[in-house]
Amino acid sequence: MSSVKVRQVRSGIGQSPRHTRTLRALGLGKIGRSVEHADSPQLRGMLRRVSHLVTIEGKDV
Repeated sequence: MSSVKVRQVRSGIGQSPRHTRTLRALGLGKIGRSVEHADSPQLRGMLRRVSHLVTIEGKDV
């Protein structure tokens, strides 16, 4: 299974609570933090929700 590296580039301040909770569930919360997750359909859905706040690096992104 491939992995995906996610980095937060914009603040969650002023976003809906749903977006901020999604950032926290991804392991993010501060600008510049990055995490690596195994690629899955659930992860793709979370990234789609906060795509305007993060950058995504990895295979087949």
